[in-house]
Amino acid sequence: MAHNDYVARGRGKKAPPPPPKRTLPWPRIVITLSLLAAFGYFLWSIKGTAPEKPQVATQPAATQQEKDALPDMPKEEWEFITSLPEYTVEVEVEERAKSTVRYLMQCGSFKVRSQAEELKAKIAFQGLEAQVRNSEGSSWYRVILGPYESKRHAEADRHTLQRAKINGCVVWNWNL
Repeated sequence: MAHNDYVARGRGKKAPPPPPKRTLPWPRIVITLSLLAAFGYFLWSIKGTAPEKPQVATQPAATQQEKDALPDMPKEEWEFITSLPEYTVEVEVEERAKSTVRYLMQCGSFKVRSQAEELKAKIAFQGLEAQVRNSEGSSWYRVILGPYESKRHAEADRHTLQRAKINGCVVWNWNL
């Protein structure tokens, strides 16, 4: 009966030969030492060849009072301070007609009223007032906010709801 298991396979084989002994890398040592010696000789040979520093003329030492004294501050004369009130600028601005468009935001549409009321409660926790309205001709319950006078105000409230992880709100023109 032949056993083909892992343990039996390993038996009877010779141990691998020991790795060869490493010798010192003499060529590398010799090259490294010769490079270091050459660099040292180079530094020694250029040691006294730097040009001398030019002599800087020194001024007599100033007294402590001269150091602390500040020059007189010049008087500033600003011309625009006196001339600016004489000028007037006239700008023509067209009056914008107030937009009569109003906006609403719908945050959900549900078949079951209790789901719509649950979303309305989540919105109320964010400090906003929502309404649940029954859609005309169907049994869907819409959760809406508004009316808003500008789209900017509606978008600001939508971002507030997004920060509270209430997504899916859409801003529309008022059509109720």
